[in-house]
Amino acid sequence: MKHLILGTAGHIDHGKTSLVKALTGTDTDRLKEEKARGITIELGFAHLELPGGIAFGVVDVPGHEKFVRAMVAGVAGMDLVMLVIAADEGIMPQTREHLDILRLLGVRCGLVALTKSDLVEPDWLPLVQEEVREFVVGTFLENAPIIPVSSRTGAGLDDLKAELSQLAEGASEKKREGYFRLPVDRVFTVAGFGTVVTGTLLAGEIRVGDELELLPVGHRGRVRGIQAHGAKSEIGQAGQRLAVNLQGIDLDQAHRGDVVVPAGQFRTTRRVDVRLDHLASAPRDLKHRSIVRFHSGTSEVTAQIILLECNAVAPGSSSYAQLRLDEPLLLVSGDPYLIRATSPSMTIGGGIVLDPFPPARRRRSEEALKLLESLDAAEHQKTCGLIVAQSLLSGVTFDEIVLRSGISRKQAETALQGLLAAGSLVQMARDPRIFLSKPAVTSLKELLVEELAVYLAANPLKEGISKEELKTRIPRRSDQRFFLPLLAELEKEGKLTVERDLVRQAGVTQVAASHASNLGGYISRLLAERGVEPPTVKELADLVGAAEKEVRDHLAVMLRNGAVVRVSGDIYYAPSVLQSIEEKLLTFLREKKEITPGEFRDLTGLSRKFMIPLLEYFDGKKLTLRMGDKRVLRGK
Repeated sequence: MKHLILGTAGHIDHGKTSLVKALTGTDTDRLKEEKARGITIELGFAHLELPGGIAFGVVDVPGHEKFVRAMVAGVAGMDLVMLVIAADEGIMPQTREHLDILRLLGVRCGLVALTKSDLVEPDWLPLVQEEVREFVVGTFLENAPIIPVSSRTGAGLDDLKAELSQLAEGASEKKREGYFRLPVDRVFTVAGFGTVVTGTLLAGEIRVGDELELLPVGHRGRVRGIQAHGAKSEIGQAGQRLAVNLQGIDLDQAHRGDVVVPAGQFRTTRRVDVRLDHLASAPRDLKHRSIVRFHSGTSEVTAQIILLECNAVAPGSSSYAQLRLDEPLLLVSGDPYLIRATSPSMTIGGGIVLDPFPPARRRRSEEALKLLESLDAAEHQKTCGLIVAQSLLSGVTFDEIVLRSGISRKQAETALQGLLAAGSLVQMARDPRIFLSKPAVTSLKELLVEELAVYLAANPLKEGISKEELKTRIPRRSDQRFFLPLLAELEKEGKLTVERDLVRQAGVTQVAASHASNLGGYISRLLAERGVEPPTVKELADLVGAAEKEVRDHLAVMLRNGAVVRVSGDIYYAPSVLQSIEEKLLTFLREKKEITPGEFRDLTGLSRKFMIPLLEYFDGKKLTLRMGDKRVLRGK
């Protein structure tokens, strides 16, 4: 069974609802007010099956100018349209506006139903048909069938069904791949079941039990039940009219304009880049920073227009623009939209969403316009490359590329593989997959090499920088997960060397021994002269007349070279002095078998400040073993 959405459009009282009833047997006017006033106020729904395995979900829209918002919501998801024009009245204001709306929202297939044909003389019909044919020139209905029908007598209905079947054969069903997306056009409750929402499934498949999220607010729940065209079903498919019973979401938490999606797979936006087409029928230029009503799917919000190419768009012209929305919406690249002026209320333009998550754009930015042009032209590889390049040092995930480009995951995979093979992109992380442009990778590598040089210039006695320290030099706007791949590539290129935790400049094997320098030699002499109670680091700095940091840097190098031994904290010994203390301790223990702290003090002449750190040092060296308040020689 081929599932398509068939919609109506046209001026009030031209017979849209009567035609749907004649075709389907369903009166789509369900409200008491609609019955009393004889006009359609809200969207109506019916089901129509035709020979050849064609199943239409039929959407009947209001024709009154006051209810254009409901009409626009009904257009969301339409595959074919019947533009309804009454033969006795001809083309009217809402006929024109509805056709503009259909075109702007991406409807590309349909026919014209010339209703109330029984109310005019037979020789009048050809004149009306000719008028209609001239009216639709330059639109998607230019070559469409124009079928005279009468809902009262049934004349022309068979011809209408035959034309619908033929159009349906050439129409493409909505894609069933990817995540499901159901814009909500109606919300109600059913006793014993709870909240039910209806809408046209735009993509994917939805199943009973699926975890769902209602955006933009973010309420979460489950699919309790599904009805497709009035029949219970375990699964809903793209292109079907569905009623979905939501478990875990209250009636007051769901509204028209919400979108039912899989939990955690989509996010909303308040800023979108678009192609904007200004209708030729608009009364004036559309100016930069204009405030309009933005319609997409079943949603409607206020938006400000930021024109990216010019200061104003003349009627009949187009431009790239950024729309700043007053409220968050779920929008996907490729979604059609339209804009309406607030005073007077009228449709003035629309187009398609190109980038649903753009940065704030500089007007007339050449980079921004290149990306929008590639999105507009559906140049997938170029688009993916530009999205990654414009992420600069931050990189961009695979999922973000799919969301922003509007292409399928398979298409994105193909495009990225081509770019990786060409060497213009680099994958920097696996989970999630994050991509950087080659120039961004080069910039980050240069930055790390420069940071290493700056660090060594500030610390001339250091052999290198620790990995953790260098990792912190990655810019905040970037990602620290890039550090190890960058480091590996730099080492492979011979621009630095990595030894365990230390990163050194390439070709530098060892810093000159610091004790060969004047300061290093001075420190060595002082430690040797002071013997068993050497000066601390701070005292050394005072004695040599140098900064404490400089002394510590020298001591670090001397420690690596074996010129000093660090006992604890800020206590360093000359190796010869420490060796003398160790020999005295070993001689004592071999003779006495054990030693107390007091005996160690008497043996060495040390104060408590040095005695305790030295005992702990020998314990740590595994020379001695503490047993209570005594030390013994540690066994092998």
